[in-house]
Amino acid sequence: MLPGAARNILVIGPHPDDQELGMGGTIALLAMQGHRVVLLDMTNGEPTPHGDVVTRAAETRAATAALTPKSGTGSLVRLMLGQDENSATASAAAELPVGLPNRFVEHTIAARHAVAGVIRRFGIEMMFVPHPRDAHPDHLAVTRIAVDARFDAKLSALRMPGDAGMPPCHPKWLIYYYASHLRAVPEPSFIVDTSSMVEAKQLAISAYRSQFDRNAKNRDVPAWLLAQDRYFGSRIGTKAGEPFFTDEPLALNGLGGIVF
Repeated sequence: MLPGAARNILVIGPHPDDQELGMGGTIALLAMQGHRVVLLDMTNGEPTPHGDVVTRAAETRAATAALTPKSGTGSLVRLMLGQDENSATASAAAELPVGLPNRFVEHTIAARHAVAGVIRRFGIEMMFVPHPRDAHPDHLAVTRIAVDARFDAKLSALRMPGDAGMPPCHPKWLIYYYASHLRAVPEPSFIVDTSSMVEAKQLAISAYRSQFDRNAKNRDVPAWLLAQDRYFGSRIGTKAGEPFFTDEPLALNGLGGIVF
């Protein structure tokens, strides 16, 4: 996937763990292949029945470490909306606290511009956001924010909060990943072979013990996802795969990235 030059890639998650659940294998694969992958958490994910802010932050760090390449030129950067790249507490978006309020996420101009600032700061060329068909209001709001922020980031006459003085840019590709609370079967535009990253994804998901291991209601989710990845892998003749959807046709300059 994405052969050739290293790219700046943004993966936006409504809550810590959504990126890992929906595309953890692809995140690890892209970072291993030499790309700079930025994980942006829109909220801290709390409150939840068995978690708290400190616990969730520690789980997020462990999950990120599980997906980070151990060698190579790629990198994995994680931050929360309004957080500076090099700080766990500093707010780059003065209009916003660090992170939007979990369970109360709203589509606002301030939220859009804060995400646009992140897009500019990292020179993002490709974005992954949650699929717009979902049952969770936070997910629906985050996807709307992200899609509009992609447009806002190219507005040359406007500065965006936290853009670090970087120029306007417009990510060429916006792709949806599946981390839905709706009991719907994904109908992907394409599937990424994640056979080499099954263990890394499982380690990342298992880091969120407060959400899965300690929560009997969600305890089977990691196993369900493993089965899902195996199923989508079977559709492309591999051991594992993650599904994605796009509204815009992908451009190919050859067959180098296609699995035969």
